[in-house]
Amino acid sequence: MTSTGTGNGPTVVQSSGVQNSGVQNYSAVRDYVEGFLAEDELLATVRERGNDLGCVPIGPGGGAALRFLACTLSARAVVEVGTGAGTSGLWLLRGMASDGVLTSIDVEPEYQRAARTAFTEAGFPPARYRLIMGQALDVLPRLTDGAYDMVFVDALKPEYPRYLEVGVNLLRPGGIIAFDNVLWGGQVTDPAQRDPATMALREVTNMARDDKSLVPLLLPLGDGLLVALRTP
Repeated sequence: MTSTGTGNGPTVVQSSGVQNSGVQNYSAVRDYVEGFLAEDELLATVRERGNDLGCVPIGPGGGAALRFLACTLSARAVVEVGTGAGTSGLWLLRGMASDGVLTSIDVEPEYQRAARTAFTEAGFPPARYRLIMGQALDVLPRLTDGAYDMVFVDALKPEYPRYLEVGVNLLRPGGIIAFDNVLWGGQVTDPAQRDPATMALREVTNMARDDKSLVPLLLPLGDGLLVALRTP
């Protein structure tokens, strides 16, 4: 730390070394957090499949958070919007109750085939999951309101506000809804970024924050995980 100043002028305290160190260390801290719980061989394989298919999966830190939440809730009924290749589904199933059922929705049949393979490889019988192919905003209203412990969304970002509106209705009191990628590579912090995805992500975080029936939390895991609990 250094100080500068002449005569009676103001003294400016400079701590650039500390600040620069913090910036340089942020990436290392993030890597440390993401690697805190290493993914096993199956999850690593499923993650690679997802990347090959072009459906980027949730990061290890976010996945671990999903498992933690599902376990905390003793979740028996979970809805997933955006099946992908099954990475997030595996994390959820591993945290859910032994008789819990994951309902996963996606428009891409290739993704759901990959997820089915992943769940089978992990030893989960077909009774533990149901894969629904279709547009989530068409499927979700057909599910039973108040019947689910948890809803997880990793799908089209411009539709996130609608997923919140519809998804909250599915939750039982005390249930949790979660959204991945809400930091969007940091774009949500830049007012100049006004593309539909970024605008929708800002909107959904504001909606969750301002809804008096929800208890929200924004976690800096991966690309940002927004979670909100529905109050009794």
